[in-house]
Amino acid sequence: MSLTVREQIENTEAAILSNYACLSTNENMTARSRSEDKCPYRSEFQRDRDRILHCNSFRRLKRKTQVFLSPVGDHYRTRLTHTLEVSQIARTISRGMRLNEDLTEAIALGHDLGHSPFGHCGEKVLNEICPHGFRHYQQSVRVAEIIEKKGKGLNLTFAVKDGIECHTNLVAATKEGNIVRLADTIAYINHDIEDSIRAGILRQEDLPWDCVKVLGKTKTQRITTLIASVIEHGAYEIDFSPQVRKAHDNLKAFMFKSVYTNPAAKQEEAKAELLVKKLYSYFIEHTSALPDEYRNIMRDSDEHRAVCDYISGMSDAYAVDLYTELFVPKFWK
Repeated sequence: MSLTVREQIENTEAAILSNYACLSTNENMTARSRSEDKCPYRSEFQRDRDRILHCNSFRRLKRKTQVFLSPVGDHYRTRLTHTLEVSQIARTISRGMRLNEDLTEAIALGHDLGHSPFGHCGEKVLNEICPHGFRHYQQSVRVAEIIEKKGKGLNLTFAVKDGIECHTNLVAATKEGNIVRLADTIAYINHDIEDSIRAGILRQEDLPWDCVKVLGKTKTQRITTLIASVIEHGAYEIDFSPQVRKAHDNLKAFMFKSVYTNPAAKQEEAKAELLVKKLYSYFIEHTSALPDEYRNIMRDSDEHRAVCDYISGMSDAYAVDLYTELFVPKFWK
């Protein structure tokens, strides 16, 4: 009896991947909330990757803020282009370490599915006003498990959900999940440097010399150094070498001081905070105006959970348009 394509993929994984890799035949890691028949053509992690790639939340990332709120210009990063860069970096590391590239890619593509509009500004406001709290990494799992497909969810594997939830500051259950955590910071620090220089907030010569000396002068040099350091450090503990870790952390601290808290980059955030608060208050008082799928969430939980889910799923542009429709008077025609 001939093997299915999926079985051939699984055999190839067992033959070529590292002992540290999470195989797609690992029943604990591929467990789903609802059991499903296996696909004859794709491994379990390939199925997860495809489900994320085709879902509505993934497409909305193209109109969600990365650092600069609704930037004018085609070359600034959005939450979607950030996600694609994280995926590329994570896959390169995973391949170099003979880990499971399909699992790595699925986690990377899904890691920001639940990010709020207006970047971390929107996340901060929702966390302050929603009694349940709000963290984008937890919301990303909630989106995949509960909100997507009109409440049916994507029914992802445990390993992918775990990697998504742990991508910010926790240790994941798989090496692949921990690779995505490093790839995320490699991506955002270096592409945010490029965007900040383009925006006139930073100059190349402003970057700390001790970091540049270790990591490199250009974005390409720095990303290459960081990727190589993770691969060479080994799979027992997913991390940079000590020297590269120190330079990376110093560069990250510099970016928080010079860009992420810079008034020039954050000048519109007060308006965004007000907008999110106004929308939240409106829908708490007018729950009948929520779409059906969020009214269903309200019945299963409460109005705060439903409103937070609704607003966090909005793109920047949709939130602004909805605010305008609800609160800005229209001229008589």
